Amino acid sequence: MTTATETMIDGVEVKAAVHPSHKRILSQDALQFIAVLHRQFNKRREQLLQQREVRQKAIDEGRLPDFLTETQNIRQSEWKVGPLPNCLQDRRVEITGPVDRKMIINALNSGARVFMADFEDSTSPTWKNIIEGQFNLCDAVRREIDFETVDGKRYALNDEVAVLKVRPRGWHLVEKNIVVDGQPVSASLVDFGLFIFHNGRYLAAEEEGPFFYLPKLESHLEARLWNDVFILAQDMLLIPRGTIKATVLIETIFGAFEMDEIIYELREHLAGLNAGRWDYIFSMIKKLRNHKSFILPDRSLVTMTVPFMKAYAELLVKTCHRRGAHAIGGMSAFIPSKDEAINVKAFEQVKNDKEREANQGYDGTWVAHPKLVEVALKAFDAKLGKAPHQKTVLREDLRVAQKDLLAVDSIPCRITEQGVRTNINVALLYIDSWLRGVGAAALYNLMEDAATAEISRAQLWQWLHHDNVSLEDGRKITRELYNQLMQEEYAKVKDMLKEQTRDFQKVDIAYDILKSLVFTTKFENFLTTKAYEILK
Repeated sequence: MTTATETMIDGVEVKAAVHPSHKRILSQDALQFIAVLHRQFNKRREQLLQQREVRQKAIDEGRLPDFLTETQNIRQSEWKVGPLPNCLQDRRVEITGPVDRKMIINALNSGARVFMADFEDSTSPTWKNIIEGQFNLCDAVRREIDFETVDGKRYALNDEVAVLKVRPRGWHLVEKNIVVDGQPVSASLVDFGLFIFHNGRYLAAEEEGPFFYLPKLESHLEARLWNDVFILAQDMLLIPRGTIKATVLIETIFGAFEMDEIIYELREHLAGLNAGRWDYIFSMIKKLRNHKSFILPDRSLVTMTVPFMKAYAELLVKTCHRRGAHAIGGMSAFIPSKDEAINVKAFEQVKNDKEREANQGYDGTWVAHPKLVEVALKAFDAKLGKAPHQKTVLREDLRVAQKDLLAVDSIPCRITEQGVRTNINVALLYIDSWLRGVGAAALYNLMEDAATAEISRAQLWQWLHHDNVSLEDGRKITRELYNQLMQEEYAKVKDMLKEQTRDFQKVDIAYDILKSLVFTTKFENFLTTKAYEILK
């Protein structure tokens, strides 16, 4: 292993041990590239994060999110995004997952049109995961990736594979193991920078990228920052401007009110928007947490057909198609079971979900498992036929106002004991998994990631921190009730881990993390920032 002092270059320090094979990723030139991005953009990033807090304070004082008056001319004027390469015209089904080697191969081979390799919500950001993920993607880009299990089963790429997109971590996260001028570097810039430095010119020459997904943007100014990062990176690597194409996840309430502006800022590099439904629900809870009128019911009841979610989903289609961009639907998180009765019911639900999206005008959708690709394809094939997309569906009939996007009170606030228990159980199991280095956890036939765990712990906080919030049976949700249910679910989780012959070390830490997140007076913006402090 290489020590930190051996990798010190012009103010750049790698704090973690570097395996000799990973020097291909952490080369001196690559680290210098990261340093340039950090020095150019980190101050702006920090200022934008501070602006998030200013906007939160305004919400707490009663100024609810709304469409911006100062950018009204952008929304009302006519303009389009730049042209897309042929390989991004048809995106009817996309698959997502973490950046481990086997997952990358299976996803690229899945039959989906696009694979989003995810450094964010489905990857636990251990140093090993981040660096090996970059290593795996370098091999995948060059069609040199393979994998063999301990029992001799071999995985390799097919002749035809999905188009690769990469999702870096969000602006709010840092990579503590890479330090420039005494500061940890933005995790966004590390994930983006390492990938484009090693693969950008290669992908550009093949006309297959580089392509990205951008998570958790809360304003068009954050999109402008990404656009400036793209321009500098392309100039430094001698890649023509506009070669990078990015899809932005609209997964925050502020993002929903600034869709036009986000597209405008990235118009030279914009491929589309995605309806990041799970993080969007989390954002609704988080941003409006201090207003009792915005308390949400059990997570299972917040579907895409409730009025405020339907308004968000349809506005995304209208906004994208007016600007010539793709509209990509949300994630189906179901994981096939060994029980065929469960599969039959779940596949029918997935089919209905994808047909709804296709009928709303979406050009494609997301799935979490290769066995769902065919289900989603059938729904979009039936709607699209041989057409690559349906951008001609302009939804000019649709009118969405502020009240429509904030219509939480349009659904009954039904909170059940089972809903509380599920949130506790899922949050405990997910944080335990994340601390063990697994960011995509298959729990109860669903692929849980950081977004769904965030919903669980945010709902617990919201239910506890408002007076007189009650279960449907009339019992008030109090600390005493929470503690009782927490202890019972904690015991169930330990029994489950015992059956799997796993120790309790990480789940004990998860218990403490969840308790602190739920009981704290000041809401923690992201559980992953809290947990990252102790992640090795």
